[in-house]
Amino acid sequence: MSGKAYDELIILNRKLDELINRYNILKSEVTDLKNGNEVLKATLQDREVKLAELELKYERVKLSGALLGEGEYGLEARKKITELVREIDRCVALLNR
Repeated sequence: MSGKAYDELIILNRKLDELINRYNILKSEVTDLKNGNEVLKATLQDREVKLAELELKYERVKLSGALLGEGEYGLEARKKITELVREIDRCVALLNR
């Protein structure tokens, strides 16, 4: 093998080693990012559950405040009660068929 071909082979070997090293680094980064993504997904899901629970509690507080006659929620409570009575009437009508 001539000196020039040998030098080119050495250069190619170095470049190959560098590419393999960069590949391994990027592969490790991808794994870390995937793990981080899974953690964020779990956190997001937990937050969505907590948000749903808080919204339900808020609705209950509004309704209880309305039933006590507090503020603007009284009208909402009457609407909700009317809606529930109508739904009950529909259910009774279906049962009577």
